[in-house]
Amino acid sequence: MKSSLFALAALATALAAPAAFASADLAQKKNCMACHAVDKKLVGPSYKDVAAKYASDKGAAAKLADKIVKGGSGVWGPVPMPANPQVSADEAKQLAAWILATK
Repeated sequence: MKSSLFALAALATALAAPAAFASADLAQKKNCMACHAVDKKLVGPSYKDVAAKYASDKGAAAKLADKIVKGGSGVWGPVPMPANPQVSADEAKQLAAWILATK
């Protein structure tokens, strides 16, 4: 029984790791990293700060996905986030989930 649980945990970890790298690659490909970094503020907030701010918000993934595509302002200061029409709705959902999982 223990070995089955360990095997299941190892499989879950292995499956999650490529998704995390894929999302980081997607963020780089879609030019998100020009204004954001995982662990430090650039033009916009760090992904860790975004994840912390929205940690208790159950609707955060949908809000962030929408903001990634449409842009927004006023939440993190005076610098607006521009719209990103090159990011599809599915890509925005994937990016939002990755950002919220950033610890």
